Amino acid sequence: MAWDEQKLAELKARYDKPAGEDMYNPVFKRVADMIFSSGGRRQAPYAGIPTLLDAPVVEPEPSSTAFLDLDIALFGVPMDLGVTNRNGARFGPRALRSIERIGPYNDALQVAPIHEMKVADVGDVPMQSRFDLAQSHRDIESFARMIVDANVRPVAVGGDHSVSHPLLKAAAKDGPLGMVHIDAHCDTGGTYEGEKFHHGGPFRNAVLDGVLDPERTIQIGIRGAADYIWEFSENSGMTVIPARELNELGIAAIIKKAHEVIGDGPTYFSFDVDSLDPAFAPGTGTPEVGGLTTREALELIRGMKGMNIVAADVVEVAPQYDTTTNTAQNAAQMLFEIVSLFLFNRVAPVQG
Repeated sequence: MAWDEQKLAELKARYDKPAGEDMYNPVFKRVADMIFSSGGRRQAPYAGIPTLLDAPVVEPEPSSTAFLDLDIALFGVPMDLGVTNRNGARFGPRALRSIERIGPYNDALQVAPIHEMKVADVGDVPMQSRFDLAQSHRDIESFARMIVDANVRPVAVGGDHSVSHPLLKAAAKDGPLGMVHIDAHCDTGGTYEGEKFHHGGPFRNAVLDGVLDPERTIQIGIRGAADYIWEFSENSGMTVIPARELNELGIAAIIKKAHEVIGDGPTYFSFDVDSLDPAFAPGTGTPEVGGLTTREALELIRGMKGMNIVAADVVEVAPQYDTTTNTAQNAAQMLFEIVSLFLFNRVAPVQG
């Protein structure tokens, strides 16, 4: 039947209303009811105090009591004392907070995580020194442990990738964790110039500290000229998927392999923005050509749905190398996707 006045009248009867929350699809209606206030109002994305994923602010006291009502605590780790190339990732948390229009609805997973869980931006790790890498790592571990001890999931925004080691130490209070690690680099290198806690070695350190299970670790997107220094990954039992094999294997097969490697155990999720090709993320300290597209990264993250994720990080955004802000935009989107996964934890889903 051709388009006619009757069809127009029927559409007007359903949709010619002023309120943005009027939906007929039950999935959309559920989300709209959480997001819109009466009369179709919602806060403008460019208004208010900038926070990670526009989550509400919770200012923690020097105890865990501030976190007791949360499911997930988002926080910044503005520290890049562990870099081996270009610095600037200390500005990553501020850059991600400045990005608007991330969410609130995840169209692929059909959830609105900030509205369906109790999520808050709890600020930045209070660093005692801007010069002391070891002290900074102790500060990070202490802050994250305060969150974990309150039975809240910590999700950090770095900062350089060395911050993952103290975060893993805090999150692995009941034993070593598995890990999904999306990155250009394995970050399992040894001591360089007398320093072993740099951003190229956090996961070697975590394994040797007994907080990361290498046989339940998968590293995806690995590439570049530093491949020769990552032998610890395979020798310790990690599963490594080089970027050059993505097309041959296919995203679906990699996701299947990740679930086989990780299983049901508690798992850490670490996303380094340099896993993305520099075409999508030039604002990072160690860019490597031949990386993931944003679409591939989104598909990989969403494919980890159902894993028992207990903590996560997004790291290595150095915004000063990207005048377009695309790096921070893409990193914030990946953060949103990872937070969305917590609603689907296989063992203990988070429900606000």
